[in-house]
Amino acid sequence: MYKARYYKADGKKGRARELPVSIFDGVVNNGAMHQVVKAYLSNQRQGTAAAKTRSEVRGGSRKPWRQKGTGRARQGTIRAVQWAGGGVAFPPIPHSWRKRVPRKIRALARRSALNDRAEHDRVVLVELPIMEIPKTRDLKDFLSALGLEGKTLILTDGIKANLHRSSRNLQGVEVLPFGTESVYDVLWANTVVIELGAVHQVTSAKAGKEKMTDEALVEEAAKSLEGEDESSEEDEAADESASDEGEEE
Repeated sequence: MYKARYYKADGKKGRARELPVSIFDGVVNNGAMHQVVKAYLSNQRQGTAAAKTRSEVRGGSRKPWRQKGTGRARQGTIRAVQWAGGGVAFPPIPHSWRKRVPRKIRALARRSALNDRAEHDRVVLVELPIMEIPKTRDLKDFLSALGLEGKTLILTDGIKANLHRSSRNLQGVEVLPFGTESVYDVLWANTVVIELGAVHQVTSAKAGKEKMTDEALVEEAAKSLEGEDESSEEDEAADESASDEGEEE
């Protein structure tokens, strides 16, 4: 199990905290990360680049000069690709660059990226300072107190509008709600700063899911026992009716 450094809202360092195993399971799949990042960058493309072929350029319907006898190379139109103002050979055509990655591969890649950062001690748990108004200087001072180097990705517990606005003027700092970050965002950052409340939510959600699963198993077992009791009662009733019929005969 991975552990991460922990800092309080005033920038003071606390004891290291354990990261949830449901996400930080130690698996780093480079192939999945590569596939997801390629799809992410491809999906950022607009695919609107276009140029005209010789058939789409206006003009050029007349042969510029006769085929023979002029001493010049034969030409059929002034809109051919070798002419200035002519069409483009093999031009870019507008199309979609959209790529789809299976949901399980995306989840594996996200866990792999977070595990890679945790493995190299680049995941930090913090209690973020409460900001009544956007204040870039306060956020800058807080990050300076942590002693982080390079690009920083801050993952918050839900949407924190003031914190997000405070980071917009800081180069190399990105603020996103935890769970909405992409693999590219995690790999882009040198250090991933996660709010402690977001980690607690993941842990509590997993515990609630396990509790629901246990309750469902208990209910299913109770239903199966009730079904067995009903079937045994029906068998006993059938045996009694059969014995009564034999006595009447």
